[in-house]
Amino acid sequence: MLYIGCHLSSSKGYRHMGEAALKIGANTFQFFTRNPRGSQAKKMDPQDAQALVDLAREHSFGPLIAHAPYTLNPCAADPHVREFAHMVVAEDLANLEYLPGVLYNFHPGNHVGQGVERGIELIAQLLNETLRPDQNTLVLLETMSGKGTEVGSTFEEIAAILDRVKLQEKMGVCLDTCHIYAAGYDIVNDLEEVLEAFDKIIGLSRLKAIHLNDSLHPLASRKDRHANIGQGTIGLEAIVNLINHPCLRHLPFCLETPSDLPVYAEEIKLLKNAFVS
Repeated sequence: MLYIGCHLSSSKGYRHMGEAALKIGANTFQFFTRNPRGSQAKKMDPQDAQALVDLAREHSFGPLIAHAPYTLNPCAADPHVREFAHMVVAEDLANLEYLPGVLYNFHPGNHVGQGVERGIELIAQLLNETLRPDQNTLVLLETMSGKGTEVGSTFEEIAAILDRVKLQEKMGVCLDTCHIYAAGYDIVNDLEEVLEAFDKIIGLSRLKAIHLNDSLHPLASRKDRHANIGQGTIGLEAIVNLINHPCLRHLPFCLETPSDLPVYAEEIKLLKNAFVS
């Protein structure tokens, strides 16, 4: 079974997201834990969260993905920005205990001139201060495009962060197809080689989710601009090869293409039809 969905708004609650997913043919989805450009999170409604858990179980959903806000920067130079990141992650992880099995994804951050090594140290520090042995949520580092001073655009940088985390079993990786293509990993012509490199450096067992996006820009552009499926430089054929790859086909795939729900429904239908059962 292909676990495919898209990013959905959480403004009307958890169960509403599940119902919206069903209407567009999705069996997984992603949502922001709070305002993506701000700091506010809605008060957790345990009954609504349980209603989503029940709906997802009833309809055999794949793992869901909770995305941290874009304002999160655990490796900022400003200690107040790092404190904010600490608060957000700790609060989000506490809330996500009401949604067992949900994956918590975040962008590693921007080192803003401090250097990659310092950025890696600060990201690992935040994780070591916020992860708990009794938490049910797996935390995912997202692969990045390499624009500006982003940390996490190479498999080596992701691995370096993971290596410094004490609670290894609470960590995983979310691979963004647009991001890694922009970072120079040729998933169009050399998918096998890219996956071999990922396995050697990070380990494919760490890969828990995929952001499935085409790219507006060419290979190694270091520009993060998503395109609709089949309308970018990655192309439909490469994306179909990716969702059917034996090492990837079991993972939840989440679209983050520039779309509204009707377009997401079309993309989901397209990919389901291209998936080899």
